[in-house]
Amino acid sequence: MKELLKSTQSNNFEFEPKLFDLSDESSRLSLRKLITDNPHISVSNEIENQVKELVLSRNPGGIEGLDLKSQMDKVYQGTSPEHFGVWVYYAWNNKLVHILPKEDFIELRTNRNQNKITREEQNRLSDKIIGIIGLSVGQSIALTLTMERGCGELRLADFDTLELSNLNRIRTPLYNLGVPKVIATAREILEIDPFLKVKVFGDGLKTANMKEFMLDDGKLNILVDECDGLDIKIQAREFAKENRIPVIMDTSDRGMLDVERFDLEPERPIFHGRVDGIDSAKLSDLSNPEKIPVILQILGFDELSERAKSSLAEVKKSISTWPQLATSVILGGAIGADVSRRILLNQFKVSGRYFVDLEEIIK
Repeated sequence: MKELLKSTQSNNFEFEPKLFDLSDESSRLSLRKLITDNPHISVSNEIENQVKELVLSRNPGGIEGLDLKSQMDKVYQGTSPEHFGVWVYYAWNNKLVHILPKEDFIELRTNRNQNKITREEQNRLSDKIIGIIGLSVGQSIALTLTMERGCGELRLADFDTLELSNLNRIRTPLYNLGVPKVIATAREILEIDPFLKVKVFGDGLKTANMKEFMLDDGKLNILVDECDGLDIKIQAREFAKENRIPVIMDTSDRGMLDVERFDLEPERPIFHGRVDGIDSAKLSDLSNPEKIPVILQILGFDELSERAKSSLAEVKKSISTWPQLATSVILGGAIGADVSRRILLNQFKVSGRYFVDLEEIIK
């Protein structure tokens, strides 16, 4: 029994699905081999419903009967439904899904964004790159951006693995315990949209990989900071400022969001000037009690909620770490994704600290 119940969780954590375009003969052979070699594979084939929905979305005034069939045939372009589109294989859960070709898939998946996000705006967003460090609030922002398709590429950095206590605020199944946060998040992103580009940095953001994360293969259009490391928070901003990358940060308390438009204000002091004179290189050597005054400089004690103030005094005493609630984290996901979109579309151009305090708004 002990051997039967031994964990089979692999240390080789895959997160990129395999895509099979059956217009290519070699892809057809590879897919056939996959299915033959894997008789227990789970198949989801709703391609005809997707094609029907695509046609109906292109004819909002209504279409039915022979006209509907004729329009569906035009989408297939003489290809059989079985060989049309793309088959996507997710190795980590042994699922095979049949979906529309890339352009049709993106068109239909974002159809109900219109016209809160126009087609032209959606196309502009598809070229944007967003980097996220820290995957508690960061996971919520990443998944909200994915659902809206608020960018074309996401870079994720976090060195931690999922633990049971994370599940008070991170939406993930129990079988992901022990899986790196970057892998679990990347998988969920690509389960929603396999055509998004995702890069993972499983060692977290460090001085050594900062250039790769922010600049290589295209400069970030936005840096989202949700990490815990005080030294990295400051170093990341210094690097972003030097390279004129805007930074946003949600604190999951009172819906507080910081926006630093280093792209428009390259001389702007980091953290709105709240950490002037602090040497980021020395912060990693500080104990947690020694870091608290710096954290309070950044957050502003008077701007914290009463429960956050009382909790801060109890960290490493009666509680193990800074508390976060799912309601605050999910709110932060919405705020962060919304502001990111408006920055990328040049609809929001200012820096500052903003509050979406639900207890203040809904009394």
